[in-house]
Formats: sequence, C-alpha cells, structure tokens
Amino acid sequence: MRQKAQDLAATLPPLLVAAHRVASTVAPGAHGRRRSGPGDAFWQFRAYQPFDAARMIDWRRSARGSTTYVREREFETAQTVYLWRDASPSMRWRSDRRLVEKRERADLLTLALVILLIEAGERVALLGEPLRPRTGQPAIEPIAELLATTRDGGTSLPVYETLPRHATVVLIGDLLDPLADLSAAVKRWAGEAVTGHLLQVMDPAEEGFPYRGRIRFEGLEAETPHLLGRAETISTDYRERLDRHRDGLTDLARTTGWTFAHHSTDRSAESALLALFGVIGGRFA
Repeated sequence: MRQKAQDLAATLPPLLVAAHRVASTVAPGAHGRRRSGPGDAFWQFRAYQPFDAARMIDWRRSARGSTTYVREREFETAQTVYLWRDASPSMRWRSDRRLVEKRERADLLTLALVILLIEAGERVALLGEPLRPRTGQPAIEPIAELLATTRDGGTSLPVYETLPRHATVVLIGDLLDPLADLSAAVKRWAGEAVTGHLLQVMDPAEEGFPYRGRIRFEGLEAETPHLLGRAETISTDYRERLDRHRDGLTDLARTTGWTFAHHSTDRSAESALLALFGVIGGRFA
C-alpha cells in the first residue's frame, strides 16, 4: 500500500497539472451549453417582454433606469459522458524521444476533457470502471487516479456495456484494430440512442511511414518480428491501407450519427481538445 501511494504521488500530480493547464488554455475558446431555462444559476438580464411572467421581473435591476428587466437562469440538465482511452501495450510507443507516447497523449486528452466537462456541469465516468458517473470538482481526482495507475495490458478496444439512453461515449485510442470489431460495439450503442465520438491518436511515423532500408519491426504485444530488406517498397501500400481504414472509421461515424477525428502526437494537445469539446458541446446545445 505504501509503495502504491508513493507511485501515485510520483505519477498523479504531473498528469493533473498538465491536464488542468491544457484545459485552462482551451476553456476561453470553448463554447459551453449555456442557454435560458429552468435552473438555479443566474445567466443574464434582458428587457421585459409582454409574454414574460411578472415573477421573472428583477425589480432591483429595473429600478436603476427606465427599462424593466427580467432575470434569466441558466438551463441545467446535466448530460452523462462516458470516456474510454486505449491502455493496451501498443500505446506505449513513440518514434522519437522528443515526442510523447500515444498513451501519454490519450491520458492527457481524457483527463483534460473530464475537467472541461465537469466545469460545464456534466456528469462523467470512465467506461469499464466501477466509479459511477459524477459531477463537480470532487469527481476529477478519482478519475485522474484511475488514469494514472492503470497498468498496461488493457484491451485495445472498449468492451460493450449497457449505458443510459442518450448518454455520450468518447473513445480515444489508435483505433487500428479490425474495423468490424469496433463497429459491433458502436452500432449497438447507436441503436440504443447513445451518441459518441471517436478520436484516433497516432504517432507521426504511423501517419507517414518514413522508414527506409533494412528495418526490423517488433511489436509491443508479442507479435512476431518482421524484417524488411527495403522498407520504402511498402510505403505506398501502407499509406493506402491506412487511408482505407480511416475511410471505414469515417463511414462508421457517419452511419451511426457519431463523429470521427484523428490526432498526431507531434501536434498540440490543445487543438485536439478544443475540437473534441466543441463537437461534444454542440451535441448538448
């Protein structure tokens, strides 16, 4: 237990600090779900209209001038968002020491998205974990702890589980498994009125296949090593196959009403987070 606490102390704070930094950078450009409706939080004053009930008039604000104002409250209906990120061994890879591992970027995006969703008043949970959906700042640290202490060896695709109707799912990973395996879960969720978003996180070398000459490829999940005498000879075929796979992911998202985007670890986490949060926020509006 003591060793676990020490490991957590060494790992959790940097992830939390980085996630808060990324989330705070994105927050000014992120549009939330604020709109008029039933709730307790003040939203705005606006001029009284004939259809407004008299109880909506804010007499203190109106007394400052000749205009009668009503007080509008922010519509508060929390949505439930389930997040999943790939923790399989193959995510522990980077092509250059100056880059982050795919797993590191996936963890960072997941936790930063949790922070933004919490600040927007949504309920969040990690898919496949025992923690129930929660909202409010106290929900952040338990999720951060789970992300920071999850050992390698998880599945490279999410396992289907029954979710509430109209919930939202966010899946973050390299999404390189056979398309049929991912389609089964996504289509089942979509058939149960669950919306979702797919974010593919890849290393730039996986995007462009820059290898030349004699190269030995070794996998991180006990795959058989593969030796190529001239790696450049398969470069075109590799890119075409990746394009076909992404076309399949795009079609899967389109036919189920989900969204799909991809992100390379040599790009900023902020750009990916802003785009993803914008899409999710648009669904809630």
